[in-house]
Amino acid sequence: MRLSLGAEPDLEVVAVAADGAEAVEAATAGGVDLAVLDLAMPRITGIQACREIVRRAPDVRILMLSMHDNEQYLFESLKAGACGYVLKPVADRDLLEACQAAMRGEPFLYPSAVTALIRLYLHSDNGLPDTLLTPREEEIVKLIAEGHSSKQIAETLVISAKTVDRHRANILHKLHLRDRLDVTRYAIRAGLVEP
Repeated sequence: MRLSLGAEPDLEVVAVAADGAEAVEAATAGGVDLAVLDLAMPRITGIQACREIVRRAPDVRILMLSMHDNEQYLFESLKAGACGYVLKPVADRDLLEACQAAMRGEPFLYPSAVTALIRLYLHSDNGLPDTLLTPREEEIVKLIAEGHSSKQIAETLVISAKTVDRHRANILHKLHLRDRLDVTRYAIRAGLVEP
């Protein structure tokens, strides 16, 4: 795996770890954009390592590599923060594509994983709302994405700048976003602004 990934012109293998604890240390030491974790690593599992990397180095993208075509492992990996799940039996075919997708900020799942996620969503009894945001928060997201400052948004909506800042903090928290750029990307995906 190291040789095949290292042979790619746009990928450089900067570290290899023998177990989950080493993987966490290597991935969080700096200079790592993407970590490929084996689900079944010694000392700590891939899922545990994934959680720790996400906690300590949230900008590192993580792919999970597994022998198991198992919905529970898939869901736990995604909940832990992995952006992709690659099956070892087809890793020679899928791993490079998964790495490239992860570096573009896109998820990677094998076909039956996508089917499992769709099935879970369609049969979920969670009663998920159509949107996480209130109509006012959607207005603010749109204005943020259009480049307006808090003061301008406050004037437009006839509310205080403090209220705008409180809404902004709630939006970032609800959507698990970090900054204006993330909010803009969300607004484009949600159809609130034109790309």
